[in-house]
Amino acid sequence: MSVFSVIGHPVLAAWTDRLRSIETETEEFRRLLNQIGQLMVPSVTEHLPTTDIEIRTPLADTTGRQLDGGTPVVVSVLRAGNGLLDGVLKVLSDADVGFIGLVRDHDTLEAIEYLVNLPTLSNRHVIVVDPMLATGHSAVAAVDRIAREEPASITLMCVVAAPEGVRHLTSHHPRVRVVAAALDDGLNDSGYILPGLGDAGDRLYGTQS
Repeated sequence: MSVFSVIGHPVLAAWTDRLRSIETETEEFRRLLNQIGQLMVPSVTEHLPTTDIEIRTPLADTTGRQLDGGTPVVVSVLRAGNGLLDGVLKVLSDADVGFIGLVRDHDTLEAIEYLVNLPTLSNRHVIVVDPMLATGHSAVAAVDRIAREEPASITLMCVVAAPEGVRHLTSHHPRVRVVAAALDDGLNDSGYILPGLGDAGDRLYGTQS
């Protein structure tokens, strides 16, 4: 199992490229991010372990499967993570949800934590949702915080990733899975992904200047 993977799905690629466009306005951006979240769930959860169980159907007994540890916990990295969260919860509708608030220091590019609200994570599988994996500082900060709770596994779901961010996260947390819709060229001098899609939080909430 690869630590980092890009989902090779034509619909996902088309939606992601539409998300990038400067012509995509707030309402469509929200809808696309929601739909991308739904479409990514099968790939993000394909590693989850299961246990055999006995099932009685109306006609016969059979052997089925259930998820070890139940439905994964979903943790949104605020604020842009909420755009993916809504779509993920359409599939994993009974998931417990946590939030980690991080803001980027524009001088150092380091992540500053301002909020943590997490359900019980011990021995549970955790999916972290954040549309952008740029420098990797926010991802490392979020995973650092989650790892303290000793979950069974951690998977980061992102739409667009930069090679620098992937290397930074996997060097700090080599066992964390990273699943992306696209791997872009790299970062500019300000730490933004190229070609990227701009600031996902601003575009999601219409706060871009």
